[in-house]
Amino acid sequence: MFSTYPTQTIRVKGKLLTFERPVIMGILNVTPDSFYDGGQHNTVDQAFLHAQQLVDEGADIIDIGAYSSRPGATNITAQEEIDRSVPVIEQLSNEFPNVILSIDTFRADVAKACIHAGAHIINDISGGNLDENMFATVAELQVPYILMHMRGTPETMQQHTDYTDVVTDVATELGERIAKLRALGVKDVILDPGFGFAKTVEQNYELLLRTDELHYFGLPLLGGISRKSMIYKKLGITPEEALNGTVALNTLLLERGVQILRVHDVKEAKQLVDMFFDK
Repeated sequence: MFSTYPTQTIRVKGKLLTFERPVIMGILNVTPDSFYDGGQHNTVDQAFLHAQQLVDEGADIIDIGAYSSRPGATNITAQEEIDRSVPVIEQLSNEFPNVILSIDTFRADVAKACIHAGAHIINDISGGNLDENMFATVAELQVPYILMHMRGTPETMQQHTDYTDVVTDVATELGERIAKLRALGVKDVILDPGFGFAKTVEQNYELLLRTDELHYFGLPLLGGISRKSMIYKKLGITPEEALNGTVALNTLLLERGVQILRVHDVKEAKQLVDMFFDK
């Protein structure tokens, strides 16, 4: 049997979220152009139906994204992002009052609007680097913040893969951001190493195999490798064919004590957790 690494608890929705057993975050993209499921859930009705499926399959958190971070994706304004995400959050907040909702955005204004609409966590792929107001906004809202490692922007990130040691450098850069968040009074931080963001395929696997080194911070770790290019490029397949690889790599993440799995396929992730962890 596996066990998660002992970690700080997170206060969300007025309750403590603990991690003796891994938590499953289901992905809900309300975009027309995400790399795997773009356009499938970009109306409120479609989003609700998919959210219902995620909940039925065992999702603890639903992560709602309205801006595609896929290289080459269409850039949209903050208002467009709000217009896509807020109606979905409002409906899900009413229909699933016991489910934790996360908003996947790097924009402070979008994060604030979505938290006010009923979301509970901010998931920022840029680690605060793409909006100088994000950290202050998180401190003002006092909600959990997922701090992901990325360099550059989604368009330029693959030009920033020059690491001395990818794991040490990622840890150092995350540590600098954690210090800034703590100085502002942010209490609840979750770390995401940022698989696929400003890393080569080889660097992604080095980071994966040494993910346990990031437990140094004593914070919950989120692993997001679902159907990513580190799987399908290595195997010469499409994202649609990458479920087996996703399950295999999620197993390695669980073995290394990761507390949160961010996935497209909740049923398979839930079965994986059930196999290795006591209920």
